Amino acid sequence: MAITDWPANERPREKLLNNGAGSLSDAELLAIFLRVGTRGKTALDLARDLIIHYGNLKALLSSSEVDFCSLPGMGPAKFVQLKASLEMSKRYFHDEMRESSTITNPNASKLFLRSALADKKHEVFACLYLDSQHNILDFEELFTGTLDAASVYPREVVRHVIEKGAAAVIFCHNHPSGSTAASEADIQITRRLIAALELIDVRVLDHMIVAGNKVMSFAEHGLLH
Repeated sequence: MAITDWPANERPREKLLNNGAGSLSDAELLAIFLRVGTRGKTALDLARDLIIHYGNLKALLSSSEVDFCSLPGMGPAKFVQLKASLEMSKRYFHDEMRESSTITNPNASKLFLRSALADKKHEVFACLYLDSQHNILDFEELFTGTLDAASVYPREVVRHVIEKGAAAVIFCHNHPSGSTAASEADIQITRRLIAALELIDVRVLDHMIVAGNKVMSFAEHGLLH
């Protein structure tokens, strides 16, 4: 039976309009994105198959083009739509944080930075710039590649901090390997950056390592000193 033949209160689109997006299951949200099914399967059937195949929405949204397009009913057009939808949601969250949020605790920082770096396929070193009240001024990716003394330049970080007019910063980088453990290089470069920024009276509030859905805080583990 086609979804259009279902009772109105069971159709994903009508449920969203009447009860809000939060009332829908992962499969129902995905069915709205897919719009149509395939021969013998509704969009909701197809959405359930995708959820089962990947295990959850995060794995689906992180899938490669080759893997996604190899599945029945999927293709390059759907893959492009999927990635565009994901990027729009990330930009919405970032804009909302920049416009209205004050970073008042580590959990707020973790949510922001996890959304920014969790899906990166290569290592990225970034900086969250804050004013004296810890309002977000900007977020910027500064360096890419393996984090070591040769790839992160304190003088460049200081220059960017001055240009942004920041009074405090939170550094972050991701570990595509999935481990949140801080290496000796991570610790050493953090201490070099703290020393460099102390000269211009800018506080380093934290350095966070993002690995998938996990985030490790240097401050919480006593690694800033």
